[in-house]
Amino acid sequence: MLETDGPAHDADEPGQEAEIRSITVGVALHGQRLDRALTVLVPEFSRSYLQQLIDEGAVSLGTQVVRKPSQKVKAGERAEVVLRPTPQSQAFKPEAMDLEVVFEDEHLLIVNKPAGLVVHPAPGNWQGTLLNGLLGRDAQAALLPRAGIVHRLDKDTSGLMVVARNRQTMEALVRLIAAREVSRQYLAVGQGAWVGSRHKLVDAPIGRDPRNRLRMAVVDLAQHPGKTAQTEFDVMDRNAQACLLRCTLHTGRTHQIRVHAAHLGHPLVGDVLYGGKPQGGFARQALHAQRLAFKHPHTGADLVFTAPVPPDMQALMADVALSYTSAAL
Repeated sequence: MLETDGPAHDADEPGQEAEIRSITVGVALHGQRLDRALTVLVPEFSRSYLQQLIDEGAVSLGTQVVRKPSQKVKAGERAEVVLRPTPQSQAFKPEAMDLEVVFEDEHLLIVNKPAGLVVHPAPGNWQGTLLNGLLGRDAQAALLPRAGIVHRLDKDTSGLMVVARNRQTMEALVRLIAAREVSRQYLAVGQGAWVGSRHKLVDAPIGRDPRNRLRMAVVDLAQHPGKTAQTEFDVMDRNAQACLLRCTLHTGRTHQIRVHAAHLGHPLVGDVLYGGKPQGGFARQALHAQRLAFKHPHTGADLVFTAPVPPDMQALMADVALSYTSAAL
């Protein structure tokens, strides 16, 4: 849940950077630690944030500033808290953004996301996300969960995404994705010489890597939590240095293509999290969501979209002497 600053002030207005909240300690909180009492008295903020405010001298009891979270409070005592806007409280705000929209009607839109753009606000990226851009583009997006976003791409993955413009469409798109009726194909550059069949289906469950919680991994479901995952890989070009892959998702697990490619022994170029190495000036994972196809949830029309390979991936492919024809997708 988002932390909020209360109704007293709008943090966007000049001079309104904080709210001063005055509260009285009730009988039920008598003798409690100050930080614990504040989580009850100011429930929309996290305990860790309130502890931070105490440490910064933003909390007083009576007329005295208190800097110890362990300070005991008394029934009837008056507390004053200076509530400053948090990154979380500012996250879901409209921002002007030059989004590349390749299709739009009253029900949905298709966005070609550039590499480097985060999809949802999260720690380290509370602003400047695709969600902020969607809110800035259409005020109605604020009425939808996640501004209508029904699936995501990693920050450093480029390519096509579908976004709903109303709740009925959002629910329909979620059903289509769950039923595997949305075709998603990616272009990827893997490291190393591809050996064997030019077509491989990887059917391997994915879960949190038990040895590194920052990564995902192929796991044994008998021993570790995870979900089934299937990815098709088709080799479009290859040499001794690298391989150009068409990747078709049949499920949508976190980092699925990246994990399955590494599982095959071909981590994506630039994907240091899964064993890939930068190539020349290319430092992100070499992954681009190039084709998106599905039936329009309202008209039933067949929709097919393709996104050009971005310039940095084109340069990478030239650097490793790989080529493809768009007709192959």
